[in-house]
Amino acid sequence: MLALLCSHLVVALVALVVIGGVTRVMEAGLACPDWPLCYGSLLPGRQMNLQVFLEWFHRLDAFVVGVALLVLLAVSWLRRRDLPAWLPWAATGALGLVAVQGALGALTVLHLLEASTVTAHLGTALALVLAMAALHQSLLRSATAAPPPPPPWSWRLAALIAGLLVPLQCLLGGAMASRWAAEQCLSQGLDCRWLWLHRLGAWPAALSLLLLALLSLPLPAPQAPLRRFALLAVLLVPAQVSLGLLTLRLQLAQPAVTAAHQLLAALLVAVVGALWGRGLLNLPAGLGSPTAAIPTPSVLREAFRG
Repeated sequence: MLALLCSHLVVALVALVVIGGVTRVMEAGLACPDWPLCYGSLLPGRQMNLQVFLEWFHRLDAFVVGVALLVLLAVSWLRRRDLPAWLPWAATGALGLVAVQGALGALTVLHLLEASTVTAHLGTALALVLAMAALHQSLLRSATAAPPPPPPWSWRLAALIAGLLVPLQCLLGGAMASRWAAEQCLSQGLDCRWLWLHRLGAWPAALSLLLLALLSLPLPAPQAPLRRFALLAVLLVPAQVSLGLLTLRLQLAQPAVTAAHQLLAALLVAVVGALWGRGLLNLPAGLGSPTAAIPTPSVLREAFRG
């Protein structure tokens, strides 16, 4: 049941990132001038239009995510004797990230879409997507009767690098978008450094995913999910690059194309999160108990343990 809840949370978080991006493209970030209400009510009536709906629905999705994480937190602590010992702490951390995300969402409105705040808001959302995808796959791995051994250290190193570079590349895109740098560069030749950085960052991110896919090919049958996720990530890269180029060719005039570009970016982050949960973190599958020690291993130590 908790694994199913986590899978729904991954979908809701990916949707949250995409709706937030569409809200920005449609210049609807301040369509609701107050926070947390919208025009002083839970459901604005007379003021409702497309822009108000986008901002209102973005907040609604964030609220649903928060409630679902509260349920996950409560269940994981109440049933901690029957669940992996790391789960309550992971749920607590995820809820803490949502609290930070909500605070940054409020500041984006109160600070009138100040660029660094908007970028931090996106960064926290991407961290949530990565963490929840990793948590979901860790739960599935823990539920297997005999979890497979960890993949070789070379694979884990490649997964660690990809899991850092892909969200960083997405964050560069968010920093560029929050400053409207692409529009200014294409129309006036101003502030082009952000567009250049985003293009430059695409290469190491794509190559890290390609390397991870190549290292996944010889993995044994019990680690087939790692191979599937890695190959899926590689398949998403050409589509993502093509959408990015098309977005610039259309000079960001087609919100649907820009939204599709943001959707694939969020999906890539979710896939590398799944790879972390399945093959990098190797969280213990042992159940909690009153006397069990609470595992607090360093991620890097776990990643490179032989």
